[in-house]
Amino acid sequence: MPVRKTIALLVLALLMAGCAHLGGDRPVEPRQIVSEQRAANCPKTDDSCPLVNIDAQVFAGEPELNALIDRRLRQMTINAPGASLPASLEAYQQSFLHDARPGWSSYLQAKLIDQHDSLLVVELSSYLYTGGAHGMPGRGFINYDREQDLELKLADVLLPGKEGAFWRAAAKAHQRWLVANGHDAEFIRNWPFQQTANVALLRDKVLLKYDVYSIAPYSSGHPTLEIPYKELEGILQPAYL
Repeated sequence: MPVRKTIALLVLALLMAGCAHLGGDRPVEPRQIVSEQRAANCPKTDDSCPLVNIDAQVFAGEPELNALIDRRLRQMTINAPGASLPASLEAYQQSFLHDARPGWSSYLQAKLIDQHDSLLVVELSSYLYTGGAHGMPGRGFINYDREQDLELKLADVLLPGKEGAFWRAAAKAHQRWLVANGHDAEFIRNWPFQQTANVALLRDKVLLKYDVYSIAPYSSGHPTLEIPYKELEGILQPAYL
């Protein structure tokens, strides 16, 4: 199937997959759609060919989630102040390859990493290379409640007035991470703890994932902190413990 048709089908599937809503406790088996487009007249055997690779999952019966994934992937392509949101993933592919130089590449992925109760947890990943020593990766999560047909943010699952308590629990998780990785006092001074918007409500814990250069150097990748639910009693709403 031509690549252009493949990405068009991906966009259509993300926006319109299914109409019947799945039950909140019914297991979901998403369908994977992969599209890789290279610069025109550039052979696959040439490693310097600019390319855009999109690896997304489509959830039958969850059009709101599919539309959210599509939008969030497009948002992850914005890498400069004042850059506009692409009208579609296909438009992003065409624009990137039109301006790309040899060696440039862009990867986008959406993958279901956990499902429990009425929640689907999707991890979003990106990687952009436009020259230099290395590319820039990005991460994000969608915690989607199938019963409510909406994405849950941290504020939606906290008890009133407990945001500070949550981040204190996260700071303790950060201390455990520092010890586990053997980081010293100088490292802590250079890379202090901070908050992150990347919060995943997994089955047995809350996972925080940090962007590169946030609480550690690039070589550390995306640091992850884990908070067991037992440490969040009296902080999270009981329904999400």
